[in-house]
Amino acid sequence: MEACMNVEREADKVLGKFHGVWNHAERTFDEMIENLASRQEELSKSPCDDQFNLFHNHLLLSSIKRVREITTRLSNEHKDIHSSVSKVGKSIDKNFVSELIDLNQDPTYGNEDRMKLLNTVVFEHFLRQGMLDIAENLSQEANLDVPESAKEPFVEINRILAALKERNLEPALQWALNHRDQLRAQNSSLEFKLHRLRFIELVRLGPEKQYEALFYARNFSQFAGAHEKELQVLMGSFLYIRQGLEVSPYARLLDPINWLDICDVFTQDACALLGLSIESPLTVGVSAGAIALPALQKIKQVMQQRQCHVMWTAKDELPIEVELEPSQRYHSIFACPILRQQASENNPPMRLACGHAISRDSLNKLINGSKIKCPYCPVESSPNDAKQLHL
Repeated sequence: MEACMNVEREADKVLGKFHGVWNHAERTFDEMIENLASRQEELSKSPCDDQFNLFHNHLLLSSIKRVREITTRLSNEHKDIHSSVSKVGKSIDKNFVSELIDLNQDPTYGNEDRMKLLNTVVFEHFLRQGMLDIAENLSQEANLDVPESAKEPFVEINRILAALKERNLEPALQWALNHRDQLRAQNSSLEFKLHRLRFIELVRLGPEKQYEALFYARNFSQFAGAHEKELQVLMGSFLYIRQGLEVSPYARLLDPINWLDICDVFTQDACALLGLSIESPLTVGVSAGAIALPALQKIKQVMQQRQCHVMWTAKDELPIEVELEPSQRYHSIFACPILRQQASENNPPMRLACGHAISRDSLNKLINGSKIKCPYCPVESSPNDAKQLHL
């Protein structure tokens, strides 16, 4: 964070200087144009047959000198700005380490399979963001064999999201109808929320939509059991169709956040049906990497100072624990309370007969003959009674 602040300060200096030079140059040019216009007016007032005398010559020479001085001064200010911009680049080089690739011991960019996997992740990210043209170009340049059937769900999702952002519910309602059984299987409230928004929109339009709103309310019959209280609120809001929802106790139904919420709900349910994560894997990976990189860079420097030529050999874990945000934790993690190590495939958590859990490495170290004594309670048991835990 300190590195970012240092670079930001240099960038602010450049912006401040740029605005100062811009304002000064604008005033200077206005003055110069006004001065030249007055000189032109003086020359135009001279008689046509009047000869070019010393006064005219002095007038023109002073104007030329003035223009050259202004041009030189503005040129120097321009060079000063370039100097300040170069300082920003030097600040970036000073505060940020560019050799981050050295932290990775595996040849990712030289491995064809890994490059294909990386390009596939980037390709999927562009599809998720609705950047279909960019995704298609990447697919061709990276020679990714992606069938059209794999692209179609992303195209449909982005089309529906674009319609929802325009407050057009029809595409989303049709999608929910086509996937009704699957949505109900995962206890989704998407279809109800879509009908709810549609009904609120009809009520908002006033008395001319009264009968249409009443007729549309029939769609709520299938949701009566699961959304009874919400339906009572909707029916109560109908009483204010003539007065207007904006000045009624139900004005909160018109909150724009409801439209943002429906976009999130649709994205979650659509991704769940497709077997995809809600967040883009590329976004999650980059965010987690940005948190881990400073710590990894620091430990690299320490190990280099101590002349440790091998950073770490374990491919499935980092040499230190990196604290990620709660939203970036997707799996249960077991850390052995004895050795303070995170469990792995080669060192899984083991449940002792007493119910306490430790890692397999701890279990092997605590074995005394044919018995093991739990480090938390005095119960002794056989190591063979320990069972592996699967989280």
